[in-house]
Amino acid sequence: MTQTASPPATRPPSGDPASAPGLQAPSARTPSPQGTVSAWFSGTPGRMRSLLILTAVVAVLFGLAAAQGFRQSDGALQRAEANTAQLVRIQAIHTNLVSANADATNAFLVGGLEPPAQRQHFVDSLAAASKLIAEAATAQPADQEALGALNSTLLTYSGLIEQARANNRQGLPIGSQYLKDASATLQNDSLPLLNALVKANEERVGTEFSGVGRGSLWIGLGGLATLAVLVLAMVWLARRTHRYLNVPLAAAGVLVLLTMIVGGSALTSAGNTAEDVRDNEYADTLALSRARIAAYDAKSNESLTLIARGSGAAFETAWKTSAKQVDDQLAIADNGTPSLGSWNSYKSIHTQIRTADDGGKWDEAVGKAIGSSGQTANTTFAQFDKASSTSLTISSSTTRTALTDARGGLPPIGWLGIPIGIVAALLAAWGMSQRLGEYR
Repeated sequence: MTQTASPPATRPPSGDPASAPGLQAPSARTPSPQGTVSAWFSGTPGRMRSLLILTAVVAVLFGLAAAQGFRQSDGALQRAEANTAQLVRIQAIHTNLVSANADATNAFLVGGLEPPAQRQHFVDSLAAASKLIAEAATAQPADQEALGALNSTLLTYSGLIEQARANNRQGLPIGSQYLKDASATLQNDSLPLLNALVKANEERVGTEFSGVGRGSLWIGLGGLATLAVLVLAMVWLARRTHRYLNVPLAAAGVLVLLTMIVGGSALTSAGNTAEDVRDNEYADTLALSRARIAAYDAKSNESLTLIARGSGAAFETAWKTSAKQVDDQLAIADNGTPSLGSWNSYKSIHTQIRTADDGGKWDEAVGKAIGSSGQTANTTFAQFDKASSTSLTISSSTTRTALTDARGGLPPIGWLGIPIGIVAALLAAWGMSQRLGEYR
């Protein structure tokens, strides 16, 4: 039998391992993103890129800090002005209420129908208080609840006063009790609410005055940190490249420095102005308002002492307490000097009233209290009221004007802060790019 020989197997070339059975050619490798980033930031060029990013970011953050500092100071001045106006408004409500009560108690001494002018002043004072309550509730939502409660107490007070008037016109002794109840309602219900409102607004004003100067911290600390980064970047570049001046980086540093100087000076000036206003005009406003409130309270107690006919020792004690408060507050207020003379005149008349009343001359004492001509308690107190009101108007107006001027003196860095930061960042990036290009 004949066998057919099979063809010999073909062997792959010994130098081509890929053609071996079961082996495949490896595919080309793609660099990983992590490796690319590491390579981009490696070596001296990578450190330059890192510095470029750092200086640009820090410059932008400085712009944000500068803008925040100016907005904080400007906002604090604006809120201080608004809260000061609200405080004056609340104290005006207080003054109108104690003024109305002084009219009611003094008119009660006349008997029958009270003098028309005094009655009209009472009505006007209550109307002004009601109007100011509505304005205050609109101006400061945080005070709305307390002001609503205050308005309710005024309705009760007004009702009791009308009952007192009706009984007094008929010569009924119960009228004096209604009057005492009305005064007690004012003292125990209305005035505590007003005192709480005054305290809350004084705290708000104090917080905002303190916040005016804090804006300079933003621009000061932010500027120092930015300048430190820029200087370190320039020093590092000088050592690596032996080029000792980088104009764009230096320009960025100058821009930051100028912003710090101009902005810091403006913010410091605004803070100093706020402190001056707080220690002078604002302090005068508070003192005069408190003096007027205490004076009207004293006038009410003077009348209540006479109405009590020999049993008003407690009202006289209250008069002395209020009179001392007036003395203390007028001593604080620089603008209190015009009011001091008329207040001392009133106190002198009050001493005469007490001497007459204690000596059994009640009619003479009442005449000195309610008289509308000559040296009486009403005429001298009216002089004090006019002088103190004028001084209060001047001091409160000066306070608002000074705060408005302080705001107007601030440069517009609140709006330009971010653009300044961006320009500084672009300059820093330009300077670093120059050295990076030269290094390549």
